[in-house]
Amino acid sequence: MDLWTMIVLVTAIGCGAGLLGDYFKTQRVKASKLANTDDGHLQAELEALRKRVAVLEKIVTDERYELSRELSALERTG
Repeated sequence: MDLWTMIVLVTAIGCGAGLLGDYFKTQRVKASKLANTDDGHLQAELEALRKRVAVLEKIVTDERYELSRELSALERTG
């Protein structure tokens, strides 16, 4: 292998390694942005579900709901 062939090969390998490094860095950035977007959406959905559960807990623990349920049970049995 002569000197110029070696210079061309070393340069090509160096450029190829740089391109691959940039490519993989870009893929990691894209993946992290996508993960952050999904995470925000999931957090918003989780908060909405927590609010719904809180409302359902209030309804179930309400005395009027309990009285209504007892009356319905009496009507079914009686």
